[in-house]
Amino acid sequence: MAVDEFVERLRKLDTCAVSDAQDKLGIQGTVIGIPSLYPVGRIAGRAVTVRLKTKGPGETSTRHLCTAAVVAADPGDIIVIDHRGRADAAGWGGILSTAASTKGIAGVIIDGASRDVDEAHDLGLPLFARSRTPLTARNRIIEESTNEQIEIAHVAVRPGDYIIADNSGIVVIPAERVAEVIPEAETIVAREAAMAKDVIAGKSVVEVMGTNYEQMLAH
Repeated sequence: MAVDEFVERLRKLDTCAVSDAQDKLGIQGTVIGIPSLYPVGRIAGRAVTVRLKTKGPGETSTRHLCTAAVVAADPGDIIVIDHRGRADAAGWGGILSTAASTKGIAGVIIDGASRDVDEAHDLGLPLFARSRTPLTARNRIIEESTNEQIEIAHVAVRPGDYIIADNSGIVVIPAERVAEVIPEAETIVAREAAMAKDVIAGKSVVEVMGTNYEQMLAH
């Protein structure tokens, strides 16, 4: 598989710089309220999407939820699950974590609850979710779609969009805007590094922040 230059560049950034860049460009993409469930390293990759729904009377599913996404994902992709914020049934579990880890999937993001969190942690699989629960999805949740546009925390995510996530949070970068966002974020990182260098050299943080920080996102 060809190396994705944008993913490689994102891995050298962080969510704060990317969020700032999208603020400057007027792009809504910062996800609120879906933290990492344990300390994780930074991940970046392309989105593979899943939408889950409540199982209706008489509804049946031909496959276990999220398995199609694991099969569809390439190594380095990130599975993003629209679980509609649901906390009383898990949208992800241990066997899925094992399968994702074995395939080299970079991480999993759930707008809702996950179970088997210790298993994901032990596998080294970065896992982000609104909550955790031991309650199974069985007879409660079924999969509605795979690799269609979804929404997590009021942010649209389409298959192939770029995702960066770390202990500060999650940012979704629309695929058609990534070529604008990444250079802007790289510039912000360089400016902040210069500011930090000034502070370390003894310059007043009041002066450094006052003259530089507020103008960083100016158009």
